[in-house]
Amino acid sequence: MSNWHDQIPQTARDYLEGRRLDEVECIIADMAGVARGKAMPAFKFDDSSKYYLPTSIFSQTITGGWAEIRDGTDLEPDMIMRPDFTTATAAPWTADWTLQIIHDAENADGTPIPTAPRNVLKRVLDLYHAKGWQPVVAPEMEFFFVGRNIDPNMPIIPPMGRTGRRAAARQAYSMSAVDEYGKVIDDIYDFAEAMGLEIDGILQEGGAGQVEINLAHGDPLVLADQVFYFKRMIREAALRHDMFATFMAKPIEGEPGSAMHMHHSVLDMATGANLFSTEAGASTDAFLHFIGGLQRHLPSAVALIAPYVNSYRRYVPDFSAPINLEWGHDNRTTGLRVPISTPNARRVENRLAGMDCNPYLGIAASLACGYLGLTEQEGPRDECRTSAYMDEDELPRTLGDAVTLFEDATALHEILGADFCQTYAAVKRDEYHEFLQVISPWEREHLLLNV
Repeated sequence: MSNWHDQIPQTARDYLEGRRLDEVECIIADMAGVARGKAMPAFKFDDSSKYYLPTSIFSQTITGGWAEIRDGTDLEPDMIMRPDFTTATAAPWTADWTLQIIHDAENADGTPIPTAPRNVLKRVLDLYHAKGWQPVVAPEMEFFFVGRNIDPNMPIIPPMGRTGRRAAARQAYSMSAVDEYGKVIDDIYDFAEAMGLEIDGILQEGGAGQVEINLAHGDPLVLADQVFYFKRMIREAALRHDMFATFMAKPIEGEPGSAMHMHHSVLDMATGANLFSTEAGASTDAFLHFIGGLQRHLPSAVALIAPYVNSYRRYVPDFSAPINLEWGHDNRTTGLRVPISTPNARRVENRLAGMDCNPYLGIAASLACGYLGLTEQEGPRDECRTSAYMDEDELPRTLGDAVTLFEDATALHEILGADFCQTYAAVKRDEYHEFLQVISPWEREHLLLNV
């Protein structure tokens, strides 16, 4: 391990130039996209060749319980964490000089742990590569800055801005609205530079304290790693300024939700040409097949792109969130939008995923649906040329319904892996059942004395 410094990106080397590395964080994304792992002094990392965590972290629910997986074993074995040194980056919010490194999860024989979300995305990408295809993605991250909320029984409120007022809603694209919390934005830029993360742009969204960060297009695994890192970093930047950053799909009642829109294209690995455009610049059958696959298979994948009970509060009319599988050119009311672009950049934007999804699993699910379309070679239904906001019946409206569809999706199981799908469904079932045991304020207000 003594030569691992030569394998890390230049930005990480630049961060450490002239300094002594104090600590290394060995991290891996669990089913929720939470960073799990262990931190160790740098000299300990230098002397180690393997790191271990129990495989059960992939069956842990968001509330800290463990789903029961009926696979005939209950030994809770360890997995080997293998560092991917290309992901090494600074943790610039820490008090000492720290690097964080994303690890892959392997069995003792070196085979990938099938329930690890990063491995699920790798599995999907391997299927594309076997066909000679290279998928390209560009995520958009929407999230809210909110006031510190230390009592879960209290509603979430917008943060206090530099004017001494709470952040205002309905100020989309307003530069003044972004300037209200300019100091935390400055920290995000500074942290991103230290980490080697590229921000394509930051803008104010429609909600109070809601911000969108766009990322440049690239390799899906690299972009999923970046979203994973960004979520952690943005939370840390917000805490420095007495506020929270939340990636909940719908944190504030009456405000819009937060999406993770994903732009997709597919390149020919041999030529670099976009499979969605002909040499003359027209759209191709592959372009239509990809859209057709999204239309047919996304309902079964909603449990992956809308993974919590709160996710379905975003799927409501009149809040700029498409609740449909229509497709159209430059039509933001459709769930599947084709942005204005040159032929070389022709792409499909999946607008259905929430920002609360695990980025590895959200991207894997969307690409899996597109892959099925490319291999099934069935086109989409006719393009929607009007408003599609009235189409509301194509997607499951509760987590329970979404998990049922996912459990029956044999085509998706073959792409994502049966072991993963079984574990994921069990985790989501447990989370949904636990939620159903909670009595809400709405029930107490309207039912306590009236029924």
